[in-house]
Amino acid sequence: MSQSRETWSGRTGFILATIGSAIGIGSIWKFPYEVGANGGSAFVLFYLLGLVLIVVPLMFAEFAIGRRGRGDPATSIRVVGAAYGRGGGWRWIGTLGVVTGFLILSYYAVIGGWTIGYGFETAVLGLPGADPAPVRARYEAFLRSPLRMLAYHAVFMSAAAVVVARGVSAGIEAASKVLMPALATLMVGLAVYSIIQGDLPATVHFLLRLDPGAVTADAALNAIGLGFFSIGVGMGLMITYAAYAGEEIDLRQVAIASVVADTVISLLAGLAVFPIVFAHGLDPASGPGLVFVTLPLAFARMPFGTLAAVAFFMLLFVAALASAISMLEIVVALLTRRFGWRRAVASATAAGVCYVGGIATVLSFNLWAGWHPLAEIARFERATFFDLLDYATSNLLLPAGGLMLALYAGWALPGRLLAEELRMSRRGVMLLRMALRYVVPVSIVLVTLAPLWT
Repeated sequence: MSQSRETWSGRTGFILATIGSAIGIGSIWKFPYEVGANGGSAFVLFYLLGLVLIVVPLMFAEFAIGRRGRGDPATSIRVVGAAYGRGGGWRWIGTLGVVTGFLILSYYAVIGGWTIGYGFETAVLGLPGADPAPVRARYEAFLRSPLRMLAYHAVFMSAAAVVVARGVSAGIEAASKVLMPALATLMVGLAVYSIIQGDLPATVHFLLRLDPGAVTADAALNAIGLGFFSIGVGMGLMITYAAYAGEEIDLRQVAIASVVADTVISLLAGLAVFPIVFAHGLDPASGPGLVFVTLPLAFARMPFGTLAAVAFFMLLFVAALASAISMLEIVVALLTRRFGWRRAVASATAAGVCYVGGIATVLSFNLWAGWHPLAEIARFERATFFDLLDYATSNLLLPAGGLMLALYAGWALPGRLLAEELRMSRRGVMLLRMALRYVVPVSIVLVTLAPLWT
């Protein structure tokens, strides 16, 4: 069995690193605008159901496979399967996960670059003011400049490559121990401020009042896709991280803590954003720029608002970096273990290729903004390259990877592996295997195919 050359320093470091990976920019940037674009409360309901019924069982399975296999996703699946006479034909699931994670990182790093750009430019230029018009004007001017976006994209990818090259424990774990609690503290403070100063009744109505008209197949698909995106299941990320976990660590505690923390931060992000949105008459479905337009409005009305804004975007950068590192680590783990590359070379090469792939996403916001590759298909007639890549990875590739992983863990692997690695009772293993065999696959298939029938 291939042994990991690196380990987490302990339970706390593993939990914080996993939480940092799960929270990332998906919880703070993507969750609010996805809620706004998909009808509010219906989306939140689907999101929570997806976490409980699909994401948590898959996370348990990935953790168990990763610690037992001690390798990259494809290697761990092959090693675990061989140990129980299940053959190595399933390892392509791990390869699919690596490809999916790499594609996500190519555009995720572009948004990560935005956090650097906003932090730096806010520090230099200050906030644009408390009026929505100049705030949106600054955001639109930022998107119209591909060179600026490419420069910040390069800085972000370089930072991820440097940390991964240094190793897991000395890089992301050390940073997470300081910066994840700081990010959570700032989010609580911002949410409290937003509730006091913004339109809380409209926010509560939007998030909690169920609109039957918003209960659609698209809302369900987007919500579950965001769950996959945010937590990171379906691409072998958790397999890779669990490969560094010592036997003394309770994997179930880490999984549950990560999901709960991610959900809390996501809901806090909604409470930080939507009261300001409704108080200023902004559109909650305004897309990816929602956080970058609404949060500066909140900061502009706070004492020391510029300083707070700079700190927030830097901490958001750290949260984004934590997830980016985990996705880059999937590729680096494969290159170092299977092909024997030095970690520094593997990190630089993977980051460089990912940077080149991200150029298309950068151009989707400016020079290619009018290009709609699938304009002849009604549901994608206005979708840019970025929109299509986001849809394909979050709503197709991640669910496909999760489906195959559930079938593998539920049917091909014996229950005793799950019992031993997750320290579960016989009844707990039975329930988990039922979820992996039936609930997860059926839910993924139904939600993925439902838009085709509507």
